This record gives sequence, structure tokens and C-alpha cells, in this order.
Amino acid sequence: MSLWGVRLVGLLLSLSCCWAFSCRNTLSSPDFSLPGDYLLAGMFPLHSAPPEVRGRPTVTFCDRSNSFNGHGYHLFQAMRFSIEEINNSTVLLPNVTLGYELYDVCSDSANMYATLSILSILGRRYVEIQGDPADFSPAIVAVIGPDITKHALTTAALLSPFLVPLVSYGASSMVLNARRLYPSFLRTISSDKHQVDILVLLLQKFGWVWISIVGGEGDYGEVGIQELEYQVTRQGICIAFRDIVPFSARPGDERMQSMIRCLVQAGTTVVVVYSGKQLARVFFESVVLAQLTAKVWIATEDWAISTHISSVPGIQGIGTVLGVAIPHRQVPGLKEFEEAYVQADKGVLRPCPQGSWCTSNQLCTECWAFTAQAMPTLAEFSMSSAYNAYQAVYAVAHGLHQVLGCSSGACSRGWVYPWQLLEQIRKVKFLLHKNAVTFNDDGNTLSNYDIIAWDWSGPNWTFRVIGFSSPFSVSLDINTTKIRWHGNNNQVPTSVCSRDCPEGHQRVIIGFHHCCFECVPCEAGTFLNKSEPYRCRPCGKEEWAPERSQTCFPRTVVFLTWHEPVSLVLLAANTLLLLVVAGTAGLFAWHLDTPVVRSAGGQLCFLMLGSLAGGTWGLYGFFGEPTLPTCLLRQGLFSLGFAIFLSCLTVRSFQLVFIFKFSARLPTFFRAWVQNNGASLFVMISSTIQLLICLIWLAVWTPLPTREYKHFPQLVVLGCTQANSLGFMLAVTYNGLLSVSAFACSYLGKDLPENYNEAKCVTFSLLLNFVSWIAFFTMATVYQGKYLPAVNALAMLSSLSGGFSGYFLPKCYVILCRPDLNSTEHFQASIQDYTRRCGST
Repeated sequence: MSLWGVRLVGLLLSLSCCWAFSCRNTLSSPDFSLPGDYLLAGMFPLHSAPPEVRGRPTVTFCDRSNSFNGHGYHLFQAMRFSIEEINNSTVLLPNVTLGYELYDVCSDSANMYATLSILSILGRRYVEIQGDPADFSPAIVAVIGPDITKHALTTAALLSPFLVPLVSYGASSMVLNARRLYPSFLRTISSDKHQVDILVLLLQKFGWVWISIVGGEGDYGEVGIQELEYQVTRQGICIAFRDIVPFSARPGDERMQSMIRCLVQAGTTVVVVYSGKQLARVFFESVVLAQLTAKVWIATEDWAISTHISSVPGIQGIGTVLGVAIPHRQVPGLKEFEEAYVQADKGVLRPCPQGSWCTSNQLCTECWAFTAQAMPTLAEFSMSSAYNAYQAVYAVAHGLHQVLGCSSGACSRGWVYPWQLLEQIRKVKFLLHKNAVTFNDDGNTLSNYDIIAWDWSGPNWTFRVIGFSSPFSVSLDINTTKIRWHGNNNQVPTSVCSRDCPEGHQRVIIGFHHCCFECVPCEAGTFLNKSEPYRCRPCGKEEWAPERSQTCFPRTVVFLTWHEPVSLVLLAANTLLLLVVAGTAGLFAWHLDTPVVRSAGGQLCFLMLGSLAGGTWGLYGFFGEPTLPTCLLRQGLFSLGFAIFLSCLTVRSFQLVFIFKFSARLPTFFRAWVQNNGASLFVMISSTIQLLICLIWLAVWTPLPTREYKHFPQLVVLGCTQANSLGFMLAVTYNGLLSVSAFACSYLGKDLPENYNEAKCVTFSLLLNFVSWIAFFTMATVYQGKYLPAVNALAMLSSLSGGFSGYFLPKCYVILCRPDLNSTEHFQASIQDYTRRCGST
């Protein structure tokens, strides 16, 4: 802060002091002050005050009837006890005495008054500002307190420019972690950041994902629920209802009734109440009035074990109360110290010295009038908080011990500036009754929390420690058997918007909260990842899954193998056909000069048989795992070979019809046909056309090995791409045209001599060809499995077998079984008979 800034603050403080230090004719309790070499200030809520509305900065008179705060009284005595203990020590601060100025911070104005008094020079009404802020040194070297965040924020903001150490025993708000704004602030209670982490773990421990949050107005509640909301949302917990209890709220008023109605409508079983004691009591009194029961209430450390809340009439019926609490620690000797204080003869209150200004919030007539029977009970909550105040005093003492160089055995008693002491307090590290005390970079001590559960099993309220958190890592250790849940069967209550989905069902979110969903089964081919149960994910290409699956399974790779029964049958049939074709070629070669062979085409028969044999080799490409060579040859060899066969069949049928029926009528054409070898030329041109079609087909629509995934979810079918491509269809269509041409030419010769009439056999073979391919294409439209290549091979085998059987088997029968018909005389007689029939017609 700049020098001008410091002077401006000083001016404002001086003006404020003029209003704040207004005197009343009251008495001052001597127990609030103790002289010493170095003075510490303590700020404790010995009384409570209603919310203030002030038009001018006057101080609230704290010592009012029926406003005594027993909890603050124990904190007050804890500081007095710790100072006395330190002063009696020969190890800590030897030959140095500590004194104190204690203040009753019952209200905002009283807290402001105490802060300004701390900054001022004792006995003066102003704050003396030095030219250099580092030289500022009030009589008070450090401050213990105050207890609540609202008061701590005010005090820390005023003390920080002067770097006066402020060690709070109760202000846990995360706002105070801001070192830039509050550089002199430290505390001996855990920050709410750690408390929020523990609350989230507690919710996760029991699977509560549908919750309500109620906070108290002010920094503690509002900042706390803001951080809690952020953390639970990150952990997948949904907040159905969120509201703030205002300072102006009263039990059962319209505002609280509206809050309770909304809380009921939210339908959550678990409610986190992040509030200070005063507003928490207002809330629970409203809960009892509304007869809201059978819920789990999660308490923050401020009210978890406070009798101020547990004493609300009828609260035992609201359900189960769990919470986080400051670990119970004892201040050895504090109880005896308080008892001795009550029994001591304090005489009567002395009047204010003549001419002195009045310290109206350093007065507690009730403390003065205590008897052994009327002394406030030192309950566990107050003892734990008192330990934090006790610890804070010791932290300051250890820091002062280092500043004064007391490690040598004697302290120097030099002048101490606040910034010097602050620097050493931040570095302290010591054991206090076996508990380590140190501060982290944010000025917080590292401590754990107890996890507690309220217990109404006996005649009076109490609580059980059911677990604890680790101070060094965010983790919980809870013994759930110690919890007595509301309900008859002692089962852990559930708090969910929607029940967990059955296995294999995904969550479909309804509305704004992801905790509210419908369960939809995963479709086949998808699976539900257990780590991400919100939607079904598709399996990989090589995997499959049935409906409602939680995992994917590897697909089975299938193809038409060599050793399957259907493959063996087709291979045997194809090999047999190949052998029969080869045998027929040998038979025809042996009887080449016989009339039957010459009438069948002579040497043209060998081309026809060779084309059939070439077509049969293509069938072997349908078996085994598809490769590029087999994909290329399986259809191409057949198409080309069968086209050559059909071309030869067509030209042979055409020649017979032309010779017997049209040669005499068209002698010129007949001579040109014979002289130019028309039959060979036709076969060559026709075969070349099919060869070009096949080449274009294999180049443009190249059949490649492929893996088919679509038709069978559990299988990967190996095949060839472009199985029914345009090139393939062109090749099949061309063979179909040749088949029609062969059929037409054969049908025209149905009345030729018997030895030359092949219409019946050719019709049969071509009809078998058409039926085979119609059946194949029909099957291909409804089935795409691993046996489709077998159907394709069967169609090709049927075409080749039909062509061979229809044309060559009758001739082989004549050669082998009816040699009498394979004579020149028989053929001449047949021709003569045909000539007579034609002449008679």
C-alpha cells in the first residue's frame, strides 16, 4: 500500500473512532485486560445481538440480559488460560510475560469497535500512522479471533494494510484464502475448501446423487454452497433445489414456508445445510413446524455438534443427521481453570477510572456473577473450538519466541513490529499436546475432520464419531455400522432421481438434470461401457454385440473353405467334369474322321471342349480365402470360356441350317462364307468381344478381396468386391445373347436329318443355363453369406455341365455304344430321307 493510501486509511479510522468510542456510564470487567511485556488481543462472542440497522456508527452495548453466549465464554477463558500457561512456562518465552486485551464481539459494530481499539494506542482515541508503514507498531502485537467469517473479513481488511497478525480460531470461509487481500490472516481451523471436499466424498460414499442444498446468508453460507455446487456438479451429483436462508428470516414465516414447500417438491432424500448456527436454527425450527421428516441432513462443522441446533424442540423426528465436525481435542486444565475462576473472590466491579473512555464491550456481568452451579457446560463442541483458540495463542507465542531470539535461553525484549511477528508465525512448526501445528501457504493449518452422526437412542441427544478424514489427502474412513438410519430396517436411504438402469440399458436424460433419465436397451451392435453408462457405444468393425450387451465380442471370420462338405462336392463334380471333358477330347481325337465327329464340327469340337475346360478352372477360385488372383479369375475364366463355347455352338447350328436350307437359294453367300472361313471368323470376333468386356470389367470394376460386415452381425464374410458390378452383368448379358442365338439357330434346324438335329439337346442345355443363373441372382438378392460363392460356382458348373451334356454326350453315346450309327451309309441314308421329305413338301 502506498504512503498516501495508508494516510487515507488512517484518516478514515480516526474519524470512525470518534464515533465508535462514545462513552456510556458502565463498568469495565478487569478480567478483559492483563498487563504484560507484549499484548495480544482476543475477540470472542460472549453475547449475541439481533441484526442491526444503524444510521450512525455507534457501538452495540453487548452486556444485555438473556444474550449470554456460553460457547464464546469458553473461548474467552481458553485464551486467558493459555496466556497464564505460557507466562508460567520456563521454556516458551522465558523472562517475558504476555498480556491481553479481550473484546466481546457480539455484533458487527462491536467487532468494528474492537478492531479500531486494537489499531489505536492504548488509552488514546486515534490510530497513529507512521510515515513508513513498516514502522507502524500498535500496542497489540497480534490478534486472536474473531469466530465468524463476517467479522473476520472486516477485521482482516482493516489489519492487513498494517500487517498485524490475525489468527482466527473459527472463520473457515474460502474467501479469506486470498493472500493478496488478507496477507496477515491465518487460522487454526480448516478452510471450507477442505470441508467441501469432505462433504462431496460423504455424498459419494453412500451413492447420493440427487440432493438439495440450503445455505445461510453471508460469506460462510453463500460462498460455501457456491463451492459445494461447483464440486458436486463436477462429480456427477445433481442439485434439485438450492436456496438461501436470509438474515431476516423467522421460523415459520412466509419466506421459510415457501422454502420448505419447494424442498418437499424437489423430492430429495438428502439435504446439505451449509449455514452458521443462528440461521441453521431458524431453518430447522421451520422444518419441525412443517413436520418434514424421513430425510438425511448433512451438517457443516459450524452446527454439526452444536447444542444450539440439537436443542430445537421436536428436532429428533426430522430423520438422520450426519456431518463434519472439528476433531474433539482437549485443552488440558481448561475445565479446572474455569472452575477456579468461578470460585475466586473477585470482589465487586470497579467503576471506570476518572476521565477514561468507556469500554462498553469489555463487560460481562454474567461472567462475574457465575456460581459453580450456573457455570456454562464445557461441551465437546466448545472444547474443540476452545482448543483452536488455545492453539492460536500458542502459535503467536512461538512466533514471538523466534522474533525475540529466545532460543538461546533468554529473550531480548526488543521492540516488535507486526510484520516481523507475522513472518515468524507463518514459519512456526511445533507440537502442542502431540498435535503438530504448522501453517501452509494460504495461512491454514493442516487438520482433519470427524464424521459424526446424531444419536437419539438414549434419553438425551448425543452424537457418534463414525469416521474421519485425512488431513493430507482427500479421503474418508467411515464405519457405517455405527450409523442408525431413520426407518425400521436401518437401511441406507437412497437419494436418486432415477433408479440405476439394468445391465445393457443406456440412460436417456429427461429434463435438465443428468440424474433424471429413462432406461433404453442398447441395440444389437452396441454396448454399454460401465465407466460411461449414459449412452450405448457402437462396437468396432471387427466386433459385434447382442442387444443389452455390456461388452463387444470379436466377429468370426468366415469364407468358403476347401474342406467343407459343399466345397468337396462341388470340387469333386468340377474335377469329374474336367476329366470327362478331357476324356471326350481324347475320344474325339481317336474318332476324328468318323461321321459323328465331323458332323459335330470336327476340329471345332476341340475348341469347344477346351473352352469348357478353361471355364471349369475358374471354379477353383471360389474356394479358400479370397486373394487378388482368385478374385480376378473366378468369374473371368468362366465368362470367356463359356462365351467361346456358345460362339462355337451358335456358328455350328447356323452352318447346318444354312447348308441344308439356304445354300441352294443363296449360293453366292454360301461360297463367300466358305471361302472366307466364316465360322472361324465369327468365333474369333464373338470371343474377342467377350474378352474385351472381361478386360474392361476387371480393369474398371476390379474385384478385390474384401471383408463384409453388414449382413451378419456376428460374422465377417470374406469375399470379393464388385461381385455384381456392371462389368460382370455385361459379361453375363453377352453370354445370354449368345445362348439365345444358339437356341434360335438350333430351333431352326429342328427338322434337319436326325444325325444333324440337335435342337432338343441344345434346348435342354441352354434352359439349364438360364435356370441356373436366374436361381443365382435370386439367391444373391436375399443371401450374402459365405455360401453365396458356392451358389455361384454351382450356377457356373450347371452351365458348363449342361452345355457339355447337351452337345457332346449324345455323340459320345453313338461313338461308344452305337457304332452302327457312326457310319457313312447311315448318315447318307438320313440325308436322303430328309431330301425326300423336303421334295414331297
